[in-house]
Amino acid sequence: MDVEIVGKWLSTLPEDDDHPYRTGPWRPQTTEYNADDLEVVEGEIPRDLDGVYLRNTENPLHPSLKFYHPFDGDGMIHIVGFRDGKAFYRNRFIRTDGLLAEDEAGGALWPGLAEPIQVAKRDYGWGARTLMKDASSTDVIVHRGTALTSFYQCGDLYRVDPMTAETLGKEDWRGGFPFDWGVSAHPKVDEATGELLFFTYSKQAPYMRYGVVDADNNLVHLTDVPLAGPRLPHDMAFTTNYAILNDFPLFWDPKLLEADIHFPGFHPDMPSRFAVIPRRGGPDDIRWFEADPTFVLHFTNAYEDGDEIVLDGFYEGDPVPVDTLTGDKWQKAFRFLALDRLQTRLRRWRFNLVTGATTEEQLTDSITEFGMINGGYAGLPYRYAYAATGKPGWFLFDGLVKHDLHTGAEERFGFGDGVYGSETAMAPRLGSAAEDDGYLITLTTDMNDDASYCLVFDATRVSDGPVCKLRLPERISSGTHSTWADGASLRRWHSTDTAAEAIGL
Repeated sequence: MDVEIVGKWLSTLPEDDDHPYRTGPWRPQTTEYNADDLEVVEGEIPRDLDGVYLRNTENPLHPSLKFYHPFDGDGMIHIVGFRDGKAFYRNRFIRTDGLLAEDEAGGALWPGLAEPIQVAKRDYGWGARTLMKDASSTDVIVHRGTALTSFYQCGDLYRVDPMTAETLGKEDWRGGFPFDWGVSAHPKVDEATGELLFFTYSKQAPYMRYGVVDADNNLVHLTDVPLAGPRLPHDMAFTTNYAILNDFPLFWDPKLLEADIHFPGFHPDMPSRFAVIPRRGGPDDIRWFEADPTFVLHFTNAYEDGDEIVLDGFYEGDPVPVDTLTGDKWQKAFRFLALDRLQTRLRRWRFNLVTGATTEEQLTDSITEFGMINGGYAGLPYRYAYAATGKPGWFLFDGLVKHDLHTGAEERFGFGDGVYGSETAMAPRLGSAAEDDGYLITLTTDMNDDASYCLVFDATRVSDGPVCKLRLPERISSGTHSTWADGASLRRWHSTDTAAEAIGL
């Protein structure tokens, strides 16, 4: 492995830091690397694996102003690229305005999700709460050959080179970007049309908006989705003809919000509501469907089935905010995002566009979350979802499950004690002919040997274990969201003789 250190950032975190989400598996990095010809520890790199795996993660450089939340850290992109039976690695901080300002100041300037906005040290900021730092540390997608990173509670989208991980600036959609509200994490790319679908939300009426960016990067549609008050949506879905948005009964307490106190509460006496809107529709075109009260962080997919819209996602059986739980502060910190505490299980909702009826069913007893699919099937009927299992009581992924949604069968692989994975992306092999004809890719944080690896699985034989294990130059922080981009979708990738030329070496 040929390793080059290309950057080191100053961290002001204490050496004796005891915060559970800044130590152990979440220990942040300060070093940026270029690593070529990654060392193969086990197996071999498939020659028909062609493209890049990207993962975003929170990677804090400074102590918080008061209380650190694991979603507050600065965004860092990790990339593992595969071509011609070889692999390379890049990692870079996303050069957000907030990161650069705090680096210059030598400490935190904006509050995080668990802190009051009144402690902000600047009179400007980002996010649905306002006066927050836009860390761009939550999600990553690839649209038109460029990676876009986003933040949980709305902000700017940052453009990142999907091969070098270098920040290219903010996305502006040719002057159409809604900088007043920003954009939420989890915009969606429709591979069939090249469109990007997104939503955004605010404390200001109408509280939610939905938009479409075309394949030429023009904002071609932006419409209000009026709600009864401020909400906390996190994800959306789409079909060939519709977008599906949501209004869940977990939101900021309205009375506290009058005092600018952002305390979320779950309201089990209220239904979940789903908005089905034509992809270029307006407020009058929205069809609202009610369902059992819950909260959903992530959906896997949606599609049309006759008169019905089918939506799959991870229903939370216990979405009550953590503050109501017993235990000391560190127990709460570990538990509040644990999948077993939230009781996240795959569920299917059906919305009948003729009768207005909703039906729903649980698809599995297994507790999983952070599901991924073959991107070519997004918005279309599909069969497989690849999801994470969680270490009981912890916000850590200890394995993966392949859900067969036709038969109910599940294939599992556990990473082993002390090994934690990332969201697992599906990479179709070159010339793939079936939905699961390809590879699953994840990054692991291995506490046993203080190292990190990239694991590659055959998507048809998950339980057999990885077909390839690659060593990364440093143990990376545990993280979540990821994406895959085929080489054919990347500029320069196939106009050069080697991957090294494509990434400018």
